[in-house]
Amino acid sequence: MKLKIATIALALLACTSLSAQNRRMDIDLKKAGAPIQPTMYGIFFEDINFAADGGLYAELIKNRSFEYPQDALQGWKAFGKVVVKDDGPFDRNPHYVRLEEAGHPHKWTGIENEGWFGIGLKEGEQYRFSVWARVPEGGSAVLRAEFIDPASMEENQFFTREQLTISGKEWTKYQIVLTSSKTIDKAVFRLFLQTRNVSVDLEHISLFPTDTWMGHENGLRKDLAQALYDLHPGIFRFPGGCIVEGTDLQTRYNWKNSVGPVENRPLNENRWEYTFPHRFFPDYFQSYGLGFFEFFQLAEEIGSEPLPILSCGLACQFQNDSEEAHVPVSDLQPYIQDALDLIEFANGGTDSEWGGLRASMGHPEPFNLKYIGIGNEQWDATYPEHLEPFVKAIRAAYPDIKIVGSSGPNSEGEQFDYLWPEMKRLRADLVDEHFYRPYDWFLKEGARYDNYDRKGPKVFAGEYACHASGRKINHFYASLLEAAFMTCLERNADIVHMATYAPLFAHVEGWQWRPDLIWYDNLRSMRTASWQVQYLYSQFKGQNALTLKMDGRNVTGAEGQDGLFASAVKDGDKVYVKLVNTSDQPRDITLNFTGLKKKQIISADGMVRFASEELYKDNSLDEPETFIPEDAAFSGEGPSVNATIDPYCFSIYKFVLSESHGNRKGGK
Repeated sequence: MKLKIATIALALLACTSLSAQNRRMDIDLKKAGAPIQPTMYGIFFEDINFAADGGLYAELIKNRSFEYPQDALQGWKAFGKVVVKDDGPFDRNPHYVRLEEAGHPHKWTGIENEGWFGIGLKEGEQYRFSVWARVPEGGSAVLRAEFIDPASMEENQFFTREQLTISGKEWTKYQIVLTSSKTIDKAVFRLFLQTRNVSVDLEHISLFPTDTWMGHENGLRKDLAQALYDLHPGIFRFPGGCIVEGTDLQTRYNWKNSVGPVENRPLNENRWEYTFPHRFFPDYFQSYGLGFFEFFQLAEEIGSEPLPILSCGLACQFQNDSEEAHVPVSDLQPYIQDALDLIEFANGGTDSEWGGLRASMGHPEPFNLKYIGIGNEQWDATYPEHLEPFVKAIRAAYPDIKIVGSSGPNSEGEQFDYLWPEMKRLRADLVDEHFYRPYDWFLKEGARYDNYDRKGPKVFAGEYACHASGRKINHFYASLLEAAFMTCLERNADIVHMATYAPLFAHVEGWQWRPDLIWYDNLRSMRTASWQVQYLYSQFKGQNALTLKMDGRNVTGAEGQDGLFASAVKDGDKVYVKLVNTSDQPRDITLNFTGLKKKQIISADGMVRFASEELYKDNSLDEPETFIPEDAAFSGEGPSVNATIDPYCFSIYKFVLSESHGNRKGGK
């Protein structure tokens, strides 16, 4: 990512004396602090806001296997004579359509698909149309595949057209490539039965751009996957979130249904379909085309450790008051076996059942899974009762796998206070904390982890975002407070091992929850100010935390600290000081380095500045780079360097350690 060069040069002077208004921050270089885990900053994927189908998953056809439960043709328009049948070649997706002779020489039979909020196509780009098909009575038939502009004022609605010949009685996969001759965000895909007096059966009708992330045929949308790669995430949590639990257990995310041949992965009802009647999408389902194999593969390709989360046998407790909605502890064995089988799928040899399936899907090498989460936002005694048999079984079979438990849906309170000791009792390796909280919470929680028990499980800040009161929208000020809070994560790297903002994705026409990290429509995407903050922390993560104090205290935005938050890290011979000014006034500071070795000097090496006076705005699809970090001038030599941080600003001061070639007499 290229950073803008700031137009305002920052004049910085080295000195050892301080004025009354100056705030000295002492940074100890003598002893490196806690290692910052490679997993420290990561990403969390959940299929909310059309994050999978209609988002990251690059499939352009909605209801491609005609399995939507209320209407097998939902997402399609049929014309002529179209019959839905249910004895197809794939046992978990039995439906297909039969296109028959329309019955008149001037009538036509066919179907057309609307995609998700339209089909986005780019001029000159190629798209792979594939279908399983047969001619039930034998012989051959010709299909005409067309890209349609329904709002066209040209002579033709179609702007791209290709033919495909189907032959024989046996189900066979066919594919052709269509090249779009225009850029359009709301196209329609249309299929005509061109041959007269013949019927054709069609199943698993699919349309993908050929230019997917890493070129995978069952691939991901390239710009959205690139936005993940550019974050350099250390951990990748999937597939949720509340969809792990399901509105009921029948619709929980079942990883075993999401692997194997894509045409035989059964449809699943998305837990978010019914959750928000005020923003309701009755066609919100999961094709499982983006499944656990694809999640593991993506984690590998973006350099992340995978962290799958599995059901503990409890349906969403927000949506289920009755114990009958959940699996009794005595009946958990199938769920426990699912967890053990998943580890085998990820790590097992090709001669094992599930490792063999992974190999058959194109990845004989193991994915080297190290972490697994059991349960999401469960609470009460019910959760540890369900978690305990999972822990025992996983420890016995895979003692090196680290287990992530949960502290419930809240960042404090009765359930939080109850579950943490329970997670310690069960010896969970990490505890997943969630906090979607307003401004005041983030401003007050700068010291959250400073006094946590260092002998218990580590912390996974698994879902967090700053939510404004009223309209919860992405804006710069929220990202600034997230940056302030993250100094606490960094300072406490000995206890905090993972952190992921949430949610990750949102379609501008299909969102139900905001704010979100990345927004998109059918053709464009936008990285929010919050994305920029996550990027900066990952880019300047460092290897070890350093002790940074002001007046002997951690800089946490506490009373008397003038709205400042700070942390520091060391990365080889580099030192990065992160400073956030949440106030509306500039603040003079002195960065004072102690513990320098004899003849060792520390020199400023530029800075990165992320600031704005437009606190309640963010990037947009039309202007995606309004809020991005800037490189800024920053020079001087230690041990003490003065600077002024602007109001509402997140700055990263960069330093280099080197050996002096002469006598050092302070700064210059």
